[in-house]
Amino acid sequence: MHNEENQLVRVLGRRDVLFLAFGAMIGWGWVVLAGTWVKTAGSVGAMLAFVIGGIMVALVGLTYSELVAAMPYVGGEHVFTFRGLGTNWSFIATWAIILGYVSVVAFEAVALPTVLDYLVPGYQKVFLWNIAGWDVYLTWALVGVIGSIVITYINYIGIKMAAFVQMVFTLLIAAVGVLFITGSLFNGSGVNMQPLFVDGAKGLFAVVIMTPFMFVGFDVIPQAAEEIDLPYGVIGKLLIISVIMAAAWYILIILGVARALTPAQLSETTLATADSMAAVFGSQFWGNIMVLGGIGGILTSWNAFYVGGSRAIYAMAEAKMLPAFLAKLHPKYKTPSNAILLIGVLSTIAPFFGRKMLVWLVDAGGLSIVLAYLLVSLSFLVLRYREPDMERPFKVSYGKAVGYAAVILALGFVLLYLPGMPAALVWPYEWVIVGGWTILGIIFWIKARATFGKTASYEIMSAKLNLNQ
Repeated sequence: MHNEENQLVRVLGRRDVLFLAFGAMIGWGWVVLAGTWVKTAGSVGAMLAFVIGGIMVALVGLTYSELVAAMPYVGGEHVFTFRGLGTNWSFIATWAIILGYVSVVAFEAVALPTVLDYLVPGYQKVFLWNIAGWDVYLTWALVGVIGSIVITYINYIGIKMAAFVQMVFTLLIAAVGVLFITGSLFNGSGVNMQPLFVDGAKGLFAVVIMTPFMFVGFDVIPQAAEEIDLPYGVIGKLLIISVIMAAAWYILIILGVARALTPAQLSETTLATADSMAAVFGSQFWGNIMVLGGIGGILTSWNAFYVGGSRAIYAMAEAKMLPAFLAKLHPKYKTPSNAILLIGVLSTIAPFFGRKMLVWLVDAGGLSIVLAYLLVSLSFLVLRYREPDMERPFKVSYGKAVGYAAVILALGFVLLYLPGMPAALVWPYEWVIVGGWTILGIIFWIKARATFGKTASYEIMSAKLNLNQ
């Protein structure tokens, strides 16, 4: 189906793949939210919430691991759901995950200038406008714009470059994290960890529902599957290892924060992790070092979701589900250049909408991500029944039990976003984003079928997966 000139190149090794997924999962959330988790559920409660969340995500991750090893093609969800559930569901799953990726990319473009406020207070100059109660300043927005242009360029000139940048910043975060965790073990106090639990099951559950979005990012591995130069079974194993590493990271950060600050200090801090670092080492300098680690986290997840989002868009365009220009590969760099530029444009304008708008976008993106997880888990189960003899280089033990558990948990998370539930989307803003994205998808779907014919996507995907033999 491909000619040599027009295909992605396999250049990513073990280390690249691990850093890509782990760096994607440990973005900026732990710097901002660790204190909130401890206040909401207690020190042990918050850690337990991440154990539960980690198990849930690992179950979904196992379904991805088996499927990516069996079908190592660009687009991940796009390919898995096509084979398991058909063309229509493939469109829905991939379109949903793209909203998730775009929401994270846009959010990081706002997180960067927000963090800089901690390091350089008062740099916000030239008032532009107010959106939903948030004042947008030109100097603040420009920081996000510059960051966005740099990340776009890095991705444009090749995935190997993107992987190298990912490795450098992930190592920076890891170094700062290890320093902090070690310092809190020696200089922190177990007394500060009281209360161990807050609000019982209610507090625990309030943190559990935040965990899937902290773990979003392992699914970048299947998106880039055609650029990974490893045995297919190894790709599946690396995906699960990355989820375990991320769970361990979050649990240790929570432990560090709980040991470093008293409950009274925690209730006054706005950036608990940075203030914990300063407290552990007795100097604000170290708090700033922690914020630099956090900036590394912004850049790693920003970078990884450019990779994931652009490959998902490219895969849909290649299958004649989106306009053909998005399936263009750069002749020299072998990157989906137009898809990367599209994400770059969305990322670059995001800071001008302020912070409130971006929170709505992330919440709407959260729903679309768990919907994609649900459809992948369903595809995994369907294929276990319908194609038991399909070649599976990484085969999950107790596959059907894992599949059912993943489906039930993913469905549970989808329900949490519905009206009246704990993580219900905000009416009307967040539902307008979901509705608008859905309508845009329907327009693309109708246009693609009118342009390329109703069976074009099915024929292209079937040929790719050798299903017609």
